[in-house]
Amino acid sequence: MTFHTVDLLTRDGARLSFPCAEDQSVVEAAAAADLFLPVVCREGGCGACRATAESGDYQLGPHSEAALSAADAARRAILLCRTYPRGPLALSAPFDRARILTQALRPRHAVVSERTLIGARTVRLRLTLEDEGEGSAAEFEAGQYMELEIPDGAGLRRAYSLANTANWDGTLEFLIRLHPQGHFSEYLERRAAVGDRLRVHGPLGGFTLRENGLRPRWFVAGGTGLAPMLSMLRRMAEYQDPQPARLYFGVNRAEELFALEELGALTDSLPGGFALIPCVWQAEADWSGVVGTPADALRADLAAMSGEAPDLYVCGPPALIAAVEQAARDRGVPDDHLFSERFLPGAR
Repeated sequence: MTFHTVDLLTRDGARLSFPCAEDQSVVEAAAAADLFLPVVCREGGCGACRATAESGDYQLGPHSEAALSAADAARRAILLCRTYPRGPLALSAPFDRARILTQALRPRHAVVSERTLIGARTVRLRLTLEDEGEGSAAEFEAGQYMELEIPDGAGLRRAYSLANTANWDGTLEFLIRLHPQGHFSEYLERRAAVGDRLRVHGPLGGFTLRENGLRPRWFVAGGTGLAPMLSMLRRMAEYQDPQPARLYFGVNRAEELFALEELGALTDSLPGGFALIPCVWQAEADWSGVVGTPADALRADLAAMSGEAPDLYVCGPPALIAAVEQAARDRGVPDDHLFSERFLPGAR
């Protein structure tokens, strides 16, 4: 068996090295070294474990084009769960050292405390963690996600971003789109009830707020990609962060908009100011807001922008993220101002 050294540089400058066999993915080799990287599907389908190969040879295994396009792969973007070294390999990751765990998280139990349909086919799911001798506090960073197990689902897990902020009450809030034939969607739509007991895994993920001085923070969300943005904005309100903030929130039809009351409450809570820009792609005649995608609205505002380029946070389907990245690059926004998390609707 041939082993090669993988050197991983995290966003905050930490360097980690571990051996990786040629038939091991980087994720598998890291876990063997008790380094648990922030991944979701582990099958090349979601794009959550994207990183960059700075030097070295590797083989990229089968993966979804939506998770990593051929153009991005040509620029040496990789998926950690689908990268197999063919020599010493140096990688840079878009997450901090703190997002890499040194032991696997133990699952916790939670009880369904609310299941409410909001907007068209979107469910607000609230869970309450049970006290298991270690306290019931919900500790996580705004923007992170949890993996939820369906009751009696033979260990089947689905990853969803948290919409609230850390708290001592053990409350976890999720905004979940109901997808046809989705395993978790079917549970939520037909069987879920207050009092149900679920297992949760996490918190996980490195899509969190960056401390970059007083640069404005612009958030771009497609559908339930709103969840981590709402968590980040709520956290900014709690900490009274001074950065000006705005949110481009896009849906296909106006009836699909949700959480507008919660978003409206942020207007008076954020000291640097907050602007909400709802965007409807297939708008009816009575819609008075932005017609088009959040990327369209963002592109127009970047063109009219003066002063320092904002930090851009985007969460949604791959097409939205690609459009936002292109709009940002066309307007000269540096790549290190852009942070994204994509989701794919296939396995819900």
